[in-house]
Amino acid sequence: MEATAGPVIDSSNRPPEFVEALAKGLAVLEAFDNAHPEMTLSEIARRVKASPAAVRRSLITLEALGYVGQSGKRFHLQPKVMGLGSAFYFAARIDELMLPELRHLVETFGDAASVATLDVHDVIYIAHHSRQRARRASAVVGARYPAHATSMGRVLLAGLDEVRLESYFATVEPQALTALTVTSVEALRDIIEEVRRQGYATAVDQLDYGITALAVPVRGPDGNTVAALNSSGYSGLTTPEKMVNERLHELRLAASRIGEAVTRYPVLTSILTGR
Repeated sequence: MEATAGPVIDSSNRPPEFVEALAKGLAVLEAFDNAHPEMTLSEIARRVKASPAAVRRSLITLEALGYVGQSGKRFHLQPKVMGLGSAFYFAARIDELMLPELRHLVETFGDAASVATLDVHDVIYIAHHSRQRARRASAVVGARYPAHATSMGRVLLAGLDEVRLESYFATVEPQALTALTVTSVEALRDIIEEVRRQGYATAVDQLDYGITALAVPVRGPDGNTVAALNSSGYSGLTTPEKMVNERLHELRLAASRIGEAVTRYPVLTSILTGR
C-alpha cells in the first residue's frame, strides 16, 4: 500500500504569492514513508513528479536544515522532522482533548480507536490508541490511507458539501487494497448516501484483511463534520452488526464530547478543517 507523495494542489487555484520551491520541499519530505524509508535522488524525483535538479535543490536545503540525511547516494529523513508533527499534536491538544476518549473506548471494548481528518483523497490519523498487536495496516498518528477504503473516510466524505464531494469523485481513482475493497465510484456514491442517512459508516476488510471498523462524525460548533472517530476490531471476532449494536452509542457519546471540546477551543476547528 503506497501513500500519495507530496501535497496535492490544484495549479489553477494557486494564489499569486504561491512559493513553488517551498511546495517542492514539502513534497520531498512527504515522499518518504514505510515503503520508501530511503531513496536516491532519481527515485525521489519520480515520486514527487519533479525534475532531478529541483529535487536536488530541495534536498540540499533540507539537509542543511537538519531534516534530511544522506548515506552514499541514498537520502533519508532525520529525527528533526518529528518536530513538525509534534507541533500540530500539541497545538491541537490531542493528548488532552482526544486521547482520554480513545482510551475510554479501548478500555470498554478492547481493540483500537482513532480520530482522523480528510486530506483530498486520504484520511490522516491525528490520534490513535490500541491494544492490538496483530499484523495489520499501521494505524498510527500521521498514517495516511485512501478514504474510500476506511470507515472514517466514508464518514468524512459524507460530511462534505455537494461541490467538494463531486470534486472528490471527479478526481479519485479508487484502488483495490484487498479483494473486497469497493472500487466502483457508483458503489461508493451509494455507500456515502447510506452513511448520510444512518449517521455512521462501517468497513470490513476494505483497507486490510482482518479489520472491521465502525466510525461516526465529530461535529464542530456549526454542526459540520470536522473529523471522524472510529472503533475497530478483528474481523474474525466481530461483525459490523455486532459493532453497531454494542459500540455505536458509546462511540457517538465520545464523538459528542470531542465535538464539545472543539467548540470550547475554536482554533481546533481551523486546525482540523484546514480553514
